[in-house]
Amino acid sequence: MRLTFLLLSLTLVANAADYHLELSPETSRINWKLGAVLHTVHGTFKVKRGDIHFDPDTGKASGEVVVDAATGESGESGRDSRMQKNVLESLKFPQVTFAPDRVEGKVELNGTSNVRLHGTFNIHGVSHEITMPVQVMARQEHLTANARFDVPYVEWGMKDPSTFILKVSKLVEVECIAEFNLRD
Repeated sequence: MRLTFLLLSLTLVANAADYHLELSPETSRINWKLGAVLHTVHGTFKVKRGDIHFDPDTGKASGEVVVDAATGESGESGRDSRMQKNVLESLKFPQVTFAPDRVEGKVELNGTSNVRLHGTFNIHGVSHEITMPVQVMARQEHLTANARFDVPYVEWGMKDPSTFILKVSKLVEVECIAEFNLRD
């Protein structure tokens, strides 16, 4: 009887260490910025779904966040159409994903934490290992994660939309604001 109780207790403790975060697509967003010669272009993407599991004791993480590549908007339909067709090729590569594998630093489940999130970023059909700084604000069973990172899109195999007259940066600055609910 004592052995059964001990095993049950250890199982409950082990399961309690793993947190499941369910992304709220309607309140999450991806903002991006691309510098150009005469101006900076700002835009957004919509988040489709996401679930992340992490162990705050070990830092191990798993799961996936999925962004709909076809939702990229900058506020100018002609530019957006060229971005979808020529750069992102969103008909061929409809999703951009991030799959975390570890959290570096301690995530406080009540208050603000600054951590680094490591994982695999897949865009345009190719996976890239990245580590990004993330500020996590947690209260009760709700977390907001704000991550910033650069995407060297030309280096990663996407077409440079620059023309003879208009030159744009080879890096897109990305800000991900993700809202999560803590699940059992």
